[in-house]
Amino acid sequence: MTRELQFETPGFAKRLRGMLGVDFYRLFHTPMFYIFLAIAAFIPALIVGTTGMQNPDGTVTQGLYTNVWNAVAADTPLYTFHDMGGYANMNMVFIFGGIMVSIFIGHDYKSGYVKQLFTTHAKKQDYMLSKTITCAFAMMGMCITYLVGAIAAGLLVGLDFSVNVGSLVIAVLSKMLMSFGWASLYTFLNIIFRRYFGISIASSFFFGTGILIIGIGAILGDTPLINVFLYGSSVYACLGANIVTLVVCLVCSAVWTAVYQLLGTRILSKCDIY
Repeated sequence: MTRELQFETPGFAKRLRGMLGVDFYRLFHTPMFYIFLAIAAFIPALIVGTTGMQNPDGTVTQGLYTNVWNAVAADTPLYTFHDMGGYANMNMVFIFGGIMVSIFIGHDYKSGYVKQLFTTHAKKQDYMLSKTITCAFAMMGMCITYLVGAIAAGLLVGLDFSVNVGSLVIAVLSKMLMSFGWASLYTFLNIIFRRYFGISIASSFFFGTGILIIGIGAILGDTPLINVFLYGSSVYACLGANIVTLVVCLVCSAVWTAVYQLLGTRILSKCDIY
């Protein structure tokens, strides 16, 4: 009796492994994933690629940065809007990552995969968690290709590479950890707007740009309190980062992941999912 019951109701770990297997298979076997990896690598090239280029009139184009690592992270935490250049760094991965998540999850509903999935055995919380982990992995991959693109572009135009290596590593790791928070947010948004593909993409883009958080930061001022928000923790990871930065981003990402998982699961459980 016990063995039969265990067979009919597999444990959480087994269910999650099964869903992750399907999601990662779909991720690795769709051109979308590789297209967005390429986009992430192209972003820093676009940011710094014109630096130092000679114009037809003999003048030299001045880019946003003279140090390549400013295309990865700002020198100091940015809580309010100072200039656009300060935000043109690896945080831009989370904008395009949101679009990728919308396409990835949107295909579940357009293809009818969700209906088949929930009709058979899958639990709502398993779906939310599997999508968050898979999409976080994809965004972490985009962070890596972004870093490679930034280094390549910096070498091409001859930017300065001086940096505190320890702070740089912590800043990059902190931003990659934030992928879980961002992925959970985007998964949650796509659950809300599951019937409206265009709106889901627009909402992901809006929150990814951090316009809302920048507005709140403009009211609160340069204060660490803004780090209770996802975007605040992303910009907290700067070239002056230390172990505290890593802890803050880890805690913030974990808390927001838990919150959006609970909210998304509740919505799926209470509403028509199709």
